[in-house]
Amino acid sequence: MKQKKSKTIVIGGGAAGLMAAGRAAECGAQVLLLEKMGQTGRKIGISGKGRCNLTNSAPLPEFISHFGRNGKFLRQCFNHFFTDDLIAFFEDKGLLLVTERGGRIFPKSGKALDVVKTFNNWLSRQNVTVKKESPVRSIIIQNNKVAGVICNGEELSCDNIILATGGKSYPRTGSTGDGYRLSAESGHTLTTIRPALVPLKCKDKKLAQLAGLNLKNINVRLYINGKRKSQEFGEVIFTGSGISGPVILTLSSTVVDYLDSGNQVSLSIDLKPGLDDKQLANRLIRDFEKRGGEIVSSLLRGLIPHQLVDICLRSCGIPADIDTRNFPAKTRRRLTAWLKDFRLDISGYRDFDEAIVTAGGVSLKEIEPTTMESKYVSGLFIVGELLDIQGDTGGYNLQAAFSTGWLAGSSLNAAEQQG
Repeated sequence: MKQKKSKTIVIGGGAAGLMAAGRAAECGAQVLLLEKMGQTGRKIGISGKGRCNLTNSAPLPEFISHFGRNGKFLRQCFNHFFTDDLIAFFEDKGLLLVTERGGRIFPKSGKALDVVKTFNNWLSRQNVTVKKESPVRSIIIQNNKVAGVICNGEELSCDNIILATGGKSYPRTGSTGDGYRLSAESGHTLTTIRPALVPLKCKDKKLAQLAGLNLKNINVRLYINGKRKSQEFGEVIFTGSGISGPVILTLSSTVVDYLDSGNQVSLSIDLKPGLDDKQLANRLIRDFEKRGGEIVSSLLRGLIPHQLVDICLRSCGIPADIDTRNFPAKTRRRLTAWLKDFRLDISGYRDFDEAIVTAGGVSLKEIEPTTMESKYVSGLFIVGELLDIQGDTGGYNLQAAFSTGWLAGSSLNAAEQQG
């Protein structure tokens, strides 16, 4: 069987792969992109609720802090290609962007598919060959150097491979963890793969009645085995089985690790963060005096979302029809405490189907941070979500994917020219 030759093969047509393929071709390489699905950029197309939060305007030190202890690995990469470069990249290709609350940057059109279209047009102009419905079964390595891949029963030869298959989150888009298997088969170490930026499950099944409730501008504290660990301020959304929303997604990566280690996890929601305990107690006293004769359930509907009223009364052991004129001080103190500490016991987390990103991946010790090349296999570059890097919600993860892809696409050509 006659072998087909392609100098550089990019495996995966997601954010990192599209950027890597276009950049490699732009730098002069002959590029073949292999995508297992029927179209490229499927996860980009659904990201940010279909709007695609491309990046964030946070300055570099703050940006890196959103990746936790592994964030420092990205410093070299971001020094080559960062937020301003990404903005210029898209706007140069006619995709206008807009900055919204929290520094989040979106396409001005509000359409994630415009991002995919921009990439596809760019790859076409750069003469990148794109083969869809082409899953890679294995990577061919000879003498610790890449030699090709096996795809659809064919052996495709190449000089370089950029592995950019994505993680395991949203598997219906094609991210089913293939890249982890290919990395391991190539001799790389994987840290534990688990969902990140993922909704959490609650033990109390009665919370299902809160499905759809959206709480904004609240404070959420994380407790592990009864000890306070961290807190976040912002928005929480109740689902049928638990909770989600930006605050919960940010806390979830830590929560997943604690749960997997057998710890007891609970969240405390402060529904009135603008008032301290004394101020809230005084407000309740004033409300009770002003609205004397009114039943407490009616008064609470003016204080908290109506969906929470029954849960509040049940948790505090307060009859719904008690008259505010006959409200015991001890019971009022219990109500005040609940409003400042609505406690939720966490029983688990949702699967990769609902996780925005994947935590864990290829050990960063085995990747050269200035090029994204493997330290074990010459000509193999590993980028994007496959790496043991995961950031908070807010555009951080997509920027990391774009930047690692861009750096790999740039680096492999430099290495070839030197050779």
